[in-house]
Amino acid sequence: MNTLRLSHIDDSSQDYLTCFNVMRELRPHLTDADAFVQQVRRQSQQGYRLLVAWQDGHLMGLAGYRVQENLLYGKFLYVDDLVTAANAQRHGVGGKLIEALRNEATLQSCAHLVLDTALGNALAQRFYFRQGLLSKGLHFSQKL
Repeated sequence: MNTLRLSHIDDSSQDYLTCFNVMRELRPHLTDADAFVQQVRRQSQQGYRLLVAWQDGHLMGLAGYRVQENLLYGKFLYVDDLVTAANAQRHGVGGKLIEALRNEATLQSCAHLVLDTALGNALAQRFYFRQGLLSKGLHFSQKL
């Protein structure tokens, strides 16, 4: 596999649209590309950023994240979305994205890197453990 190039997506519709199909691999409920662009724009106003892994002009994976602060973690980098394109899995893309997120967290003076994954997603859980991330609790939610 050739060298990956990591870069942040800027605030243009075309750049966000480029991410849509790969994001759908993680979030299949997203069905409308224009709605996705508008959602990401709203989230970007709240600090959300998209970091993308490119190889030979092809999108290989992406990570959506934001820096937050709370009483549990202090200042931390929260990973909203982390996905590697199906054709790029098991080639180190996810690990490179996690490494870049760790570096960003350090640059932002964050005390923690935090993410959630589904209880039934054993493959992702094993990947996160290999990356040095440890489970700290359960995430609860309620649809309103």
